[in-house]
Amino acid sequence: MAKPCADDMILSYNDVVLRRSDLDILSGPYYLNDRLIEFYFSYLASCYPSRDISLVPPSIAFWMMNCPDARSLRDFIEPLKLSEKKLVIFPINNNDDVERAEGGTHWSLLAFEKTANVFVHHDSWGGLNEVPARRLYEAVAGFMGNSNSSRAQYQECKDSPQQANGYDCGLYVVAIARAIYFWYRSEQPRDGFWFSVVKEQVTSSAVTGLRSEMLGLIKSLQ
Repeated sequence: MAKPCADDMILSYNDVVLRRSDLDILSGPYYLNDRLIEFYFSYLASCYPSRDISLVPPSIAFWMMNCPDARSLRDFIEPLKLSEKKLVIFPINNNDDVERAEGGTHWSLLAFEKTANVFVHHDSWGGLNEVPARRLYEAVAGFMGNSNSSRAQYQECKDSPQQANGYDCGLYVVAIARAIYFWYRSEQPRDGFWFSVVKEQVTSSAVTGLRSEMLGLIKSLQ
């Protein structure tokens, strides 16, 4: 019997292929990669679909943030119909080398809420990713919202839940994205933003438990 290899495929889910090395990341206290975040976003969108919400994969968000050509960016974004969405969630990575796959050292989350016409940045490490978050905002703000509305504003969430180590940032992105996603889908009246829901649900213990939760989910889908 062949020895298990880190590159062995263990799950193909929608457009995401997970490998044994991804399970190793979840099993230990390691930094989440693009594939794991994209997998969970795809899971949410597939199992709890909403026409009003878009969960943008990390690779797409990274391309938008670094596209040097405005025309190419427009041609790329328009088919995604982001202007028709009421909530759009982007994962942000601080990789500034477009030639380096899966680079960077930190994840955060940028959420666009159409009714308020605002982008909100959630960063679990004290605003470390504000520069790349603003870069993505500047790149896509003109394509979001209604054509007759003013340009969307940018806001840093100053009391976003904070990580206590150097490797859980991706888990915070997943946890915050899930909290916002279900906040929007809830039939309860939405007064203002999702901040109180995020603070209530995205605790250090909940984030720690998310590793085993994602592992169990992947194994259940195999």
